[in-house]
Amino acid sequence: MPAALPIVHMAPLFDPAAADDQARVAAAIDAACREHGFFYVTGHGIGPDRFEAVEQAARRFFALPEPARAAIAMSRGGRTWRGWFPLGGELTSGRPDGKEGLYLGEDLGSDDPRVAAGWPLHGPNLWPAEVPELRRVARGGRGVCRAAGSAHEER
Repeated sequence: MPAALPIVHMAPLFDPAAADDQARVAAAIDAACREHGFFYVTGHGIGPDRFEAVEQAARRFFALPEPARAAIAMSRGGRTWRGWFPLGGELTSGRPDGKEGLYLGEDLGSDDPRVAAGWPLHGPNLWPAEVPELRRVARGGRGVCRAAGSAHEER
């Protein structure tokens, strides 16, 4: 039976007075990445309402008819590697994946220096007109996740 994924409680990373606990969190993340490659995180400050909003927007998007989803296909995203891909539209080890997806990233405008320099994977997201709330919840969610990730990076 495979080992269960580790759970890392990261709340101490948000407390400047918890240096010893922060070192333990960093060590736990390091061990989880080296031993499992993945881990669960608690104490991140992202409330269940945020998860619910993202899930509901995603469900609305994936319930759209295929032509509506295809309006923001990855082929329209160019070097940003953003947008929708159909079931079997990606390959893993040369075989079609059994998933459909929507790639989003940091939503960058043409004035961003990385975009202006032509960096791959940097640029605007493609947003579905039929699900306007997806932009709001995805952007807000990225901000919350960035704060949680920065708490770790600053230690």
